[in-house]
Amino acid sequence: MTHYLLSVHTSDEPAEPMSDEEMQRSQEAIGTLEAEMKASSTLVLSGRLHGPDTATVVRVTDGKAITTDGPFLEAKEQIGGFYIIEAENLDDALGWASKTSAAISKPIEVRPFFGIADPRDT
Repeated sequence: MTHYLLSVHTSDEPAEPMSDEEMQRSQEAIGTLEAEMKASSTLVLSGRLHGPDTATVVRVTDGKAITTDGPFLEAKEQIGGFYIIEAENLDDALGWASKTSAAISKPIEVRPFFGIADPRDT
């Protein structure tokens, strides 16, 4: 089995606010997706991120750590959240990405990990 990162991409362009009913449907769709991922033992970890304005970038130059506010790159799209899944192959991962995109109405980037280490195993 291979681990894949499903990156949820969001835009910095203002979106139309969701009605309470739309928000509830969205949360139900995400809940259903995540329940299906858990039931199939696919989901390893998921998370939602605060906006890029909350980011801090750390860079070491000449042995000294320097921090700056904000994202490293200026971009119109950012990662808004992620799923780490375990799948047999890329086709299976793409299937989960399709379900994820349908549930949250956002583009999903799929990338395999070289390897994933569980720190509890050391």
